[in-house]
Amino acid sequence: MTKDIREPRLLEALIPIILLIILLTFNVRYFGDDTLSGANQIALVLSATVAGLFAVRLGHNWKSIRATIVKSIGSAMPSILILFLIGSLAGTWMISGVVPMLIYYGLKILNPTIFLFASVIICAIVSLATGSSWSTVATIGIALLGIGTTLGFNKGLVAGAIISGAYFGDKMSPLSDTTNLAPAMAGTDLFTHIRYMVLTTGPSILITLIIFLIIGLANNLDSNGADVDVVLTAIDNKFNVSPILLIVPAFLIFIIVKKVPPLPALIAGTLAGAVFAVILQPDVIREVAGTEGNYVKQSYISVMRTMFGSVSVSTENSAVNELLSTRGMAGMLNTIWLIITAMVFGGVMESAGMLIKITSYIMKVVHNAGSLVGATVGTCLFFNATASDQYLAIVVPGRMFAKIFKEMGFKPELLSRSLEDSGTVTSVLIPWNTCGATQSGVLGVSTFTYLPYCFFNIISPFMSIFMAAFNIKIRRFSDDKDAGRQTMVE
Repeated sequence: MTKDIREPRLLEALIPIILLIILLTFNVRYFGDDTLSGANQIALVLSATVAGLFAVRLGHNWKSIRATIVKSIGSAMPSILILFLIGSLAGTWMISGVVPMLIYYGLKILNPTIFLFASVIICAIVSLATGSSWSTVATIGIALLGIGTTLGFNKGLVAGAIISGAYFGDKMSPLSDTTNLAPAMAGTDLFTHIRYMVLTTGPSILITLIIFLIIGLANNLDSNGADVDVVLTAIDNKFNVSPILLIVPAFLIFIIVKKVPPLPALIAGTLAGAVFAVILQPDVIREVAGTEGNYVKQSYISVMRTMFGSVSVSTENSAVNELLSTRGMAGMLNTIWLIITAMVFGGVMESAGMLIKITSYIMKVVHNAGSLVGATVGTCLFFNATASDQYLAIVVPGRMFAKIFKEMGFKPELLSRSLEDSGTVTSVLIPWNTCGATQSGVLGVSTFTYLPYCFFNIISPFMSIFMAAFNIKIRRFSDDKDAGRQTMVE
């Protein structure tokens, strides 16, 4: 006999989320920056357990709950595989001298006054070209973090500049998956979506650049200081620093622009780094291998060790050693553990109908463009925090609000822009979201450390609501000459 399934009450839907917030608060207080080592993961498991008990009470059977959990984890598998490969890529790029070379030339070229400003622009350009914030942060972002730390900047501040630029490029690039996903969910075309985003994204990135420029001007940091000279000398003594190494990142950017999928592109970039390490850095290869024998044996051991585990290239300066360390695939396991437990929590909440229940209450406050966009932004934030995945934070609200936007007479590009202004850029601000966990793991900077400095990501959703609330360039079907046909004209 089949048990009747009951719809959850609002309080029942909120209890697992309230518990999660309480546990995460305790974790931050008692574990500090070490919350990713297990505390947050257990908090997600315990919250998922409570949600599961409510789901059973509502009439759902364990098989259906488990199927939704498995589906939820499956949706995160591409991100998990990419994360593994980013760990390997960071390793081979370190021992090949690519990252040290970028740090070396960056320290010589970038003035501290404009460093943060320039970091945003550099990451924005690379991300626009590749369509990937993840690849940008994992490559040029790591190098910029090393440069900024050496110049004396706070790690969180540098990471905020890197992430701001990377997510601007990701959001505006026609090669980005989220930039293609949002208009597909809303019912508009890609380039109408991108052009309409300029109205909110342009002011957001401009304000971000001004803030970072002011911070740079306010810092009295000496680019020719002793610390910089020590780093330059240490890198020069340890690595064969050559412009030839630019071939490796240029190759990766080229194949990504040519629309090679992320996984094979990252494998190619990792192997390219390994080849250049063997050819150009024999001393580093021997040091990392830590064994006697012929060079083929040493090269194999060194490359393998760097791809799967923690490696640190030793210099006479301990601070430089920290810059020249990498964690490989194994270093990403805590992050992957977090992603899996987050998807378990999201899967249970989804199977019990709790996420839909909460968002249905949001719709009761929608009356005009400002409240509609505000509700969309809030829902995207909610799904980023509960479903722990930026794609779900775009897909589910997109499906939920598409009909409502149309019924209220608003064109679909207003919905697609709202999805990107919130779903895409705020995902990196949630520690247990796939994006937040990934960028924190890759950069080695906790989410709460860089969050206050991700100015672009913070400003974007507010800019979206502001433009709608003041009815600035809000597109309606009634603006067309033929409203009945509901055409998508400019």
